Amino acid sequence: MRRTAIEATVLALLGGAVAVALAQPSTAAAAAADPYSWKNVRIDGGGFVPAVVFNPGEKNLIYARTDIGGAYRWNETDQSWTPLLDWVGQDNWGYNGVLSIAPDPVDTKRVYAAVGMYTNDWDPNNGAILRSSDKGATWQVTTLPFKNGGNMPGRGVGERLAVDPHNNKNVYFAAEGGNGLWRSTDYGVTFSKVTSFPNAGNYVQDPADTNNYLNQNQGIGWVTFGATNQIFVGVMDKSNPVYMSNDGGTTWTRIAGQPTGYLAHKGVVQGNYLFIATSDTGGPYDGGAGEVWRYDITAGTWTNISPTAVADRYYGYSGLTVDTLHPGTLMVATQISWWPDAIFFRSTDYGATWTRIWDWNGYPSMTKRYTMDISADPWLDFNNNPQPPETTPKLGWMNETLAIDPFNSSRMMYGTGATLYGTTNLTNWDAGSTITIKPMAKGIEETAVLDLASPPSGAPLVSALGDIGGFYHTSLDAVQAGFHDTPNLGSNTSLDFAELTPTVFARVGNADAAPHIGISSDGGKNWYQGQEPSGVTGGGTIAVGADAGYMVWSPQGTGVYYSTTRGSSWTASTGLPTGAVVESDRVNPKTFYAYASGKFYTSKDGGATFTASAAAMPTTGRLHFHAVPGVQGEVWFAGSTGLLRSTDSGATFTKVASVTSGINVAFGKAAPGQSHMAVFLVGTVDGVTGVFRSDDAGASWVRINDAAHQYGNAGDALAGDPRIFGRVYLGTNGRGIFYADRTTTATTPTGGTSSPSPTTSSPSPIPSTSSPSPSTSPTSTTGGCSATYKIVGSWSGGFQGEVTVANTGSAATRSWTVGWTFTAGQTVTQLWSGTVTQTGTAVRVTNAGYNGSVAAGGTTTFGFLASMTGTSNPVPSPITCSASG
Repeated sequence: MRRTAIEATVLALLGGAVAVALAQPSTAAAAAADPYSWKNVRIDGGGFVPAVVFNPGEKNLIYARTDIGGAYRWNETDQSWTPLLDWVGQDNWGYNGVLSIAPDPVDTKRVYAAVGMYTNDWDPNNGAILRSSDKGATWQVTTLPFKNGGNMPGRGVGERLAVDPHNNKNVYFAAEGGNGLWRSTDYGVTFSKVTSFPNAGNYVQDPADTNNYLNQNQGIGWVTFGATNQIFVGVMDKSNPVYMSNDGGTTWTRIAGQPTGYLAHKGVVQGNYLFIATSDTGGPYDGGAGEVWRYDITAGTWTNISPTAVADRYYGYSGLTVDTLHPGTLMVATQISWWPDAIFFRSTDYGATWTRIWDWNGYPSMTKRYTMDISADPWLDFNNNPQPPETTPKLGWMNETLAIDPFNSSRMMYGTGATLYGTTNLTNWDAGSTITIKPMAKGIEETAVLDLASPPSGAPLVSALGDIGGFYHTSLDAVQAGFHDTPNLGSNTSLDFAELTPTVFARVGNADAAPHIGISSDGGKNWYQGQEPSGVTGGGTIAVGADAGYMVWSPQGTGVYYSTTRGSSWTASTGLPTGAVVESDRVNPKTFYAYASGKFYTSKDGGATFTASAAAMPTTGRLHFHAVPGVQGEVWFAGSTGLLRSTDSGATFTKVASVTSGINVAFGKAAPGQSHMAVFLVGTVDGVTGVFRSDDAGASWVRINDAAHQYGNAGDALAGDPRIFGRVYLGTNGRGIFYADRTTTATTPTGGTSSPSPTTSSPSPIPSTSSPSPSTSPTSTTGGCSATYKIVGSWSGGFQGEVTVANTGSAATRSWTVGWTFTAGQTVTQLWSGTVTQTGTAVRVTNAGYNGSVAAGGTTTFGFLASMTGTSNPVPSPITCSASG
């Protein structure tokens, strides 16, 4: 299935301002499809959560919004979050920037979201208001005549979108960019500007910013409601921060006597009081002063209830929340307090007095009203061991949201720059005992994925991520203990491994200062610092030669370099411009490829010199290329004009006819009976944009995602699994890493126009020199499983084997063991996807940690390299297999 272009229908012209209402996207069948299951590789969080919003009308109905990763709804049963915007695709990727979210407290099935990622030209589309009548399961879209900035400065204030609890047909939206206050009177179908509202805001963080990111007017910050017809609006204007209407929004007045000099990040009404939390900047990264105030609505008087005097602090306030069940109980957070940690304040007397979540007890000692348990997401200690008074893990930073459950005073959730935390014993605070804070981010995956690698041995996946570096994923379904460290490179921009020696990895990143490179000799699990040329300012791209004898690095800040010492020394390459993207041939250790400014380059001497090809190459699009494992000289290149294939190391390229546009291309294990590796494509085939697989070298394609699984701006990181046919790893910009597996056992690759018949080669990771016809063992079955042994490549003195383990029982296995006896002097030298022991001629292989569980009727494989002393290489028999359930 695919999302088609959305047909816009103008529903109303209100006061000269038009909002375009869009029907729910229609779908149409793709030419061919292969059903897939899509799952996140679990990291839990990894990005900024600007808001958690409880629906005050229904217990356990909770929403969270992120700045680049969409919106989520809470599942009470398994304490996890369900993503709500995975239908957002490449054409409207900015909708994954959620500026505000508003549940309807009356008709609790309704929920609204203001979406759009940037107010500058980084996002090509205008913003929109999404509306749902089934708690976010499906959405309809109303486009706006201006842009929204879900990932712009000021995105933590709010909520900008609000439903009037006294008349839930009325939905208000406080816009950025000087666009004013907007209102819908038909459940969000259409919006019109409230022309009587007097102030569109004037706060600009940096008017001189040439990147057009900090120089926008942050507009209006929030809308909240008091009694019937009573509306309060916060404006990003330090002189006029709060306005009020007593007649349902017909007329507005600046509230007299209000505090000035700061921006009101939050406004919350409880009973007869309006509380506001202010800071000196719009955040979310900065803020050095602020105040907390209480407004008596009846008396019309303001009271400064700041927990700390301005002269004694270095932070503003945000994250304001009240306890609905206990009037007078409220909390507020430091909007940004980097050192030594965030501070939360709590009052049970309307702000007259406050207590802190931690206090000084003779510097640097602290007393704490909390303990933290990050066992569910242990990487949140950030691999730190700081000196007191700093601790790890931290309470957080960028604390723009605290939210007390309106149905349960003991539950609170709050967002940080890295994840979402919560507690279920908050009232312990008032009793003098400690509260326990834990991550509550299961299901929220918000990392920006910059590169992925799936080697033929070791962990199934190694990732390079923005901000938190990346992981060695021993399991795809479990959170890993720690991210790449020692060295910590900040945002990791590129990584690669040696195809024939996959224990050797290199990764590079954008740390503020050296180091910018790390080397691994154990498949990416542990790292040591490499050396770097002078002038390096960022990671760029890295390529590791097929046997790890050469590396080529194209960093930011300087030219391209090559190393013959695994990164301990570097020599300048010639023939390439600065900033070129580099890749390695997966067979020939001395062959490397590069692309820059419309030209493709090849090196045959380990990266010392590069020569430009005469081939015409794409110059627009996201431009990714990769070489095929096991086939020397085969390179595929994706760009806006389509998909190109070279079989002569880039000297010439042939266009794949059915692909009209490409974003990225990768390769995985070949389909049964096929010699060429499966090709995965993020792009457009026969007019359909999606994720595709070809089992016949691009002659035909099947689509493997659908309209519900598009993930916005996805595909800049892509990897096929060399061990499991059909599995692909997809990186996104804000929805983390996905892995996808086939849910059928047969493929029907219909659709797609045939490309010229390709010349294919065996996907052996070692070039064959004298390979006999591949031979296979008879299947042997014992103890609920069977094993089939296959020789898939041979050369003088060695060979590559593959064993398929099949579960022949009626229940899933927990573990399996395969055994055989060699008869011609063979010795296993390397094995992946299992653990091997060889005693004399007897070989015993047990499952790896991630593939012991095999569903009834399912299969898994492991592969190995072996040496042999003669020319004979008989298939051992029998091949035994036993399994436990």
